[in-house]
Amino acid sequence: MALHRALLSSMLFISLFISFTEARELLVGGNSNAWKIPSSESESLNKWAEASRFQIGDSLVWNYDPSKDSVVQVSKKDYDSCSTSSPIAVYKDGNTKVKLDKSGPFYFISGAEGQCEKGQKLVTVVLSGRHGFFHLSPAPSPVEFEGPAVAPTSGGTSLRGGFMVIFGVLVGLLLF
Repeated sequence: MALHRALLSSMLFISLFISFTEARELLVGGNSNAWKIPSSESESLNKWAEASRFQIGDSLVWNYDPSKDSVVQVSKKDYDSCSTSSPIAVYKDGNTKVKLDKSGPFYFISGAEGQCEKGQKLVTVVLSGRHGFFHLSPAPSPVEFEGPAVAPTSGGTSLRGGFMVIFGVLVGLLLF
């Protein structure tokens, strides 16, 4: 019986650890046609980013017509001025994937002439490293980044916490 408990506990720990440390691939804007000039402020990609939680190791994915557009990763200064003269990186393949490899803000603008000025740009704020199962990390200071506000903890985190409590109770019932 003790071996059974130890095995069950080990399996529980490993499955929880894996499920809470997986990196994700996030389609920018939530759909394949999002990298475009927004028709209104509510369609801004920054609204989507404000409602999302980005973690180190996640990747952003853009789908676009490479003959008409590109994705340019830039500094905050170049983001604000829509300048492509000193890019950090330029992506032109039509199916761009950028790994978010550090905490802090990432700035992206359209490489197509005039598109950034019309609102085709994106700021994501990547939270600091994963802290345990609950992903507790302080929100970056708005003064520090001057990017979009970091969204409050999403329902997904609450669901994970609730799932862990329920799972813990079930395991406790099985062990005793």
